[in-house]
Amino acid sequence: MAKRRAVPAEAAPSPSRPIRVLIAKPGLDGHDRGAKVVARALRDAGMEVIYAGLRQTPEDIVEAAIEEDVDLIGLSILSGAHMVLFPRVMELLRRRKAHDIQVFAGGIIPDDDVPQLKKIGIRAVFGPGTSLETIVETARKLAGTRS
Repeated sequence: MAKRRAVPAEAAPSPSRPIRVLIAKPGLDGHDRGAKVVARALRDAGMEVIYAGLRQTPEDIVEAAIEEDVDLIGLSILSGAHMVLFPRVMELLRRRKAHDIQVFAGGIIPDDDVPQLKKIGIRAVFGPGTSLETIVETARKLAGTRS
């Protein structure tokens, strides 16, 4: 099992090193328009965005996040499997000692599930209609709040 690389201070997000974000679609969800719109908004805001694509396993997502040395993971889901897939992503991040990677999520997520997702470490949850400005601002804040 690969260990999380130590990130030198000069590699932390700064004007000379943009925030790095992995956008991923876990599970069997086949719709990615929203994820692509968010990825583009983050890129247009100056962030480096890696789009992992559709049908990613939690293992794939965590491995890519570590290999790409991202600051943030954005998970997008419409299928309703968030209460299974998101906890698995968070568990794998903990196992890999990648506590410094912040996670946010969006898609069709019932309001009743949001407190549980935040309890497991999802830092922000965005529903339909959330402005791109709000997502960009939140991503910037999260990149500055490492544990």
